[in-house]
Amino acid sequence: MGDPALSRRGFLAASAAAGLGMTALSGCGGDSDGGSSGTTTVEWWNISTTQPTKDVWAALAKKFEAQNPKVKIKIVQLENDAYKSKMTALIASGKLPDIFHTWGGGVLRQQVDAGLVEDLTDRTKEWSEGLLPVAKEPYLIDDQVYGIPFDIGMVGFWYNKALFKKAGIDTPPTTWSGFLDAVRALKAKNITPIALAGKEAWTGMYYWAYLAMRTAGAEAVQKAADDKDFTAPEFVQAGRLLKELVDLQPFQKGFLGAAYSTPSGQAAAVGNGKAAMELMGQWAPVVQADAGKGLGDDLGFFPFPEVEGGKGAITEVFGGGGGHALRRGAPQAAVDFLKFFASETTDRELVKKTGVLPVVPAAEDALTDVNLKAVQTQLKASTGFQLYLDQAYAPALGQEVNESVAALIAGSKSPEQISESITKVAKEEQ
Repeated sequence: MGDPALSRRGFLAASAAAGLGMTALSGCGGDSDGGSSGTTTVEWWNISTTQPTKDVWAALAKKFEAQNPKVKIKIVQLENDAYKSKMTALIASGKLPDIFHTWGGGVLRQQVDAGLVEDLTDRTKEWSEGLLPVAKEPYLIDDQVYGIPFDIGMVGFWYNKALFKKAGIDTPPTTWSGFLDAVRALKAKNITPIALAGKEAWTGMYYWAYLAMRTAGAEAVQKAADDKDFTAPEFVQAGRLLKELVDLQPFQKGFLGAAYSTPSGQAAAVGNGKAAMELMGQWAPVVQADAGKGLGDDLGFFPFPEVEGGKGAITEVFGGGGGHALRRGAPQAAVDFLKFFASETTDRELVKKTGVLPVVPAAEDALTDVNLKAVQTQLKASTGFQLYLDQAYAPALGQEVNESVAALIAGSKSPEQISESITKVAKEEQ
């Protein structure tokens, strides 16, 4: 589903992105078409570039236009990293699209603090209060609503049951030592244990983030950002545990140059049965099927294992979802579209056709996929929740987490060095 795949992270410098970003600005601002019809054009930027989501969303826009003849929805769909690059340039320009994708957290706060995002508290109160509370959380800033969710979920391991069986692994591991044993068992059968998109730094960040949560606890991960200090022993240990995995050489050949959602990338490697696992969000099955063949009944899901002796629990989850925010001063038609997109009817269609988890409680019975039900069960039983670090933290800090962890995976930084690098950037943001 696009970061969904969301192929998710990694900001490029604003200067490098400026030339790209400005080319897509026409139509921003809910402008009239200048004719006698008085049509309002609403520009909608999203990252749903993979099927079936791309076509489903386009059809929903057409449906909204049919219900609102005086409104035209102009869709701009960008792959995750390209989207982030262009948004960086637009933030610098002070002009955002009418409707734009957001993961919430520190990135959204920066946009809000810059005065670029519409406060939706009063304009959506009538209907947004009925949405799933955990889904709304990333978009609440100082108790005000700045985004409306369309998805919620968590990151976990998606695995090939047939390959696990071939390697003699009867049940998914629940501890880190058991996970490493599973990696060794898969390698012993000449099976690539894990697919990783090393070209996209956010995919490796998931491992370090989860290991930090398991060693230090979910609350400590956010507290470290607040205190601007990631040098505690637990964070260094998280790096050491990740290095222990990397030293087993568990990833596919050429992983450092692999993207996430391309035909030769991470999702395809799992979807085509070339690798046994990937650590990814709730959108993984859709992207696996789009980039590769998909595993059908052979696909399973299990939560990130606990670390023996760690302060975190296996019930503390890491993830997030997708939402939409509006530029400040967006037309009423943009608010109307968010209401349409967050309706029970639309949510049911999204759940059935695109594999998202419902954000409207009444649409929950539309969820039939066994693996997505497993994700939902984990979410409901969670005892702690941490938003993606490159979204929860301020942009520069989130980028440093991604890049430092990528460097550790590539072998150019030690566990101690990544804790020091992340802390240095955190302190610079004071």
